[in-house]
Amino acid sequence: MQKKWDLATLAIHGGHKKEQFGALVTPLYQSATFVFDNAQQGGARFAGEEPGYIYTRLGNPTTDELERKMALLEGAESAAACASGMAAVSAALMTHLKAGDHLVASNVVYGCTFALLNTQLTRFGIDVSFVDFTDTLAVEAAVQPNTKLVFCETPVNPHLEVYDLRAIADIAKRNGLVSIVDNTFMTPLLQQPLSMGIDMVVHSATKYLNGHGDVIAGIVCGSKEHIDGLKHDILKDFGGVMSPHDAWLILRGLKTLDVRLTRHCDSAEIIANFLENHPQISQVFYPGLKSHQGHVYLGKQMKRAGGVVAFELNGDMKTAINFVNALSLFTIAVSLGDAESLVQHPASMTHSAYSPEAKEEAGITDNLLRISVGLENVEDLIADIEQAFIKGN
Repeated sequence: MQKKWDLATLAIHGGHKKEQFGALVTPLYQSATFVFDNAQQGGARFAGEEPGYIYTRLGNPTTDELERKMALLEGAESAAACASGMAAVSAALMTHLKAGDHLVASNVVYGCTFALLNTQLTRFGIDVSFVDFTDTLAVEAAVQPNTKLVFCETPVNPHLEVYDLRAIADIAKRNGLVSIVDNTFMTPLLQQPLSMGIDMVVHSATKYLNGHGDVIAGIVCGSKEHIDGLKHDILKDFGGVMSPHDAWLILRGLKTLDVRLTRHCDSAEIIANFLENHPQISQVFYPGLKSHQGHVYLGKQMKRAGGVVAFELNGDMKTAINFVNALSLFTIAVSLGDAESLVQHPASMTHSAYSPEAKEEAGITDNLLRISVGLENVEDLIADIEQAFIKGN
């Protein structure tokens, strides 16, 4: 029955089980360990012969409900809750990689993801090829005999290029690879990569899923086989699990995800159009604009263009920094998807792990800024941008 509900309804009711005392809101099971009726029951649960909870690192009722809900929203068989977005990315990759393996990744990703791929994985004998995923021929050409998976995020952080997920899924299937996509910027309400043939989806649940800037968490969704392996082989031993309290906060946030996303997207579209016509802006990156490379995917792959807008100012780094410092309503902070509108300078902040050469290849310029459009009145946000243009000069 739940699968027939609209995604907005699933975000509220999906995965919920009747609570034993009749509580409307999912209880927070803030317990590290769980009691056995007897020694035999404890042994049976450890052996996998009897269902039930053992220890919160291995499972928790509050966290389980979040996992069920996210699996339903992404159209997945299963999901795993992780301690952060990077824990989700790391767990998804490590489930399928070992020393001597190779993976193909998009040449533009979140800065810490880039550092994980470019620095940490190589320490363990895993090779990575960074490729422009807008060129699917280049993606397939990068596949080697020891390639195990392909990884990308779309829209891309920070300048929102959009990749053809069906084409990437086809490449992976033809070559026997696992495909993993970071769906943080879209959420399952705006994009469902698994429906296009992608194998696993990761989220920084810190962002839109929670929506209130008070949680660090991640989610991985995929087949039962993939998620079981991730939980048993990676999360259990490396320990990057989500706390029950964070799961409870995300469950609360998901109830308003649909209405929040509508406001984020509506305001971002207005601001992107305003910026595109402003004389002090050289380029705007937003898939909702016809001038953007990803606009052709709207209505086909993405329902809407999201709440993040990137743009380049006419000028240099000093121009960009002066503009940021002149804003008063936009808060200078990394992250996105919060009620508050945020602004950051990718070259010196989220993507500072990139070398100058990598930044140039990825198109991360010194005058590039990224804003996460919040839930404030959009006219107030535009007025703040206008005064920053004047004050920042």
